[in-house]
Amino acid sequence: MKKSNICYKIGLVILMVGFLVTVSSCSKKKSRLDPMEAYPSETEISAAGEQGGDAVQTMTEEELEAQRIQEQEAVRIKEEARMNFVNDDVYFGFDDVTLTSSARMVLKQKVAWLRENPGASVLIEGHCDERGTEEYNIALGQRRAQSVKAFLINAGISASRLSSISYGEERPVDFGNNESAWGKNRRAHFKIQN
Repeated sequence: MKKSNICYKIGLVILMVGFLVTVSSCSKKKSRLDPMEAYPSETEISAAGEQGGDAVQTMTEEELEAQRIQEQEAVRIKEEARMNFVNDDVYFGFDDVTLTSSARMVLKQKVAWLRENPGASVLIEGHCDERGTEEYNIALGQRRAQSVKAFLINAGISASRLSSISYGEERPVDFGNNESAWGKNRRAHFKIQN
């Protein structure tokens, strides 16, 4: 009986050793639920790149330069549009606040810019030529600025983004004393405030 008891114990030890070997080898396998397994290692990424795999896409120097040039061009275009907005004045006839067809075309371009730049606020300056009294020209400049502001509001630009001021004859762009100079001074000018 002792012999069978020893065989039984040896068999039990062999079973336990086999079980432990099986369990320990299973624990060495990576679990499918391991979150780190979802991301390739740097070595795997590097190897895939060297083999032309899809894991890594690097840009060539030419592509980087082309991208840089494209970004610079976009910045240049945006700055040019901003400068056009500021520098394109709206002109008026003598003692008039009516918007001409050319003034409306300029204002339509300004509406487009304001829509593309919803954070921009604008100051509309009303200006006059030197003829007329100072008080009259201040009032005329204000009516000109208001005429422009009304057009922009009617085109859908929020009134909260627009303010106006009149300088009358105080800030001429041309100091001449003739119709050519006066025509340049009868204007609405725009300043971006932010």
